[in-house]
Order: sequence, then structure tokens, then C-alpha cells
Amino acid sequence: MTKDIASQTTTSASDLVDARILSLGDWRGEMLTRIRAVIRQADPEVVEECKWVKPSNPWGVPVWSHNGMICTGETHKSVVKMTFAKGAFLDDPSGLFNSSLDGNLRRAIDIHEDDKINEKALKALIRAAVTLNKAKPPKR
Repeated sequence: MTKDIASQTTTSASDLVDARILSLGDWRGEMLTRIRAVIRQADPEVVEECKWVKPSNPWGVPVWSHNGMICTGETHKSVVKMTFAKGAFLDDPSGLFNSSLDGNLRRAIDIHEDDKINEKALKALIRAAVTLNKAKPPKR
């Protein structure tokens, strides 16, 4: 896949995430692949999207949704950041949230190169986010 993949009109969101992972070529791509697998295991009905596509970020940011946004998978130089859109409203008994802790809405998990993923706890957070999204009143 090439860097101009975002300009191809038939490219699916999953293809853009695949391209992003391939473009990284390092531990961040491997971590994003593992996170993606955990999300899909936790919620087989999850919708994968890419948002905020722009010239400086031709693949966009991977976003996983189910009745609203669950989380994003951003890649930075030293971390892969999972930002939960409504993380402030989720119980986190395992203490996975370690970033963006002061806000009123979102919470994030910064994952560094040698960090291990607590898959059981992460799946529980993802499922809780889906449950929260499903509980919101319908838009009129």
C-alpha cells in the first residue's frame, strides 16, 4: 500500500487502518494491531472508521464506534494512545487509564513500547463503553 491510499475512493476504513499500521513499521504498528484485535474480540459488532484525514495525516485516526464513539487509536512518537470518548463515565477498577485524567469527559491509556496489555481489563472497558453508548437517549 502506498502513502496516497487515502485518495483512493474505494478504500475502506479498515484498509486505511491497515495502511497506517504498515506505514509505522515499528512497535507502534504491532501495538495498534493488538489493540484492534482486542477491540474486535470485545465487541464483534464494532464499526471501524478513520477520522480526521488530512494531508499531514493521510490515513487519519482509527476510531472504533458502536452506538457512538468508543475510542480512538492514535500513534505518537513514544506512545500508542487509546482515547475513550466517554472515559470519565467508565469504571476502571484495573487502573488502565493513565492519561487525560483531569477532563470531564474523555480518558486515555498511553501504551509505551514495552508495556503489556491487560486484555481482560481492556475488554471490560470496551464493553462498558458500548453499554454506556447504548444507554444514551436516542437523538430526535
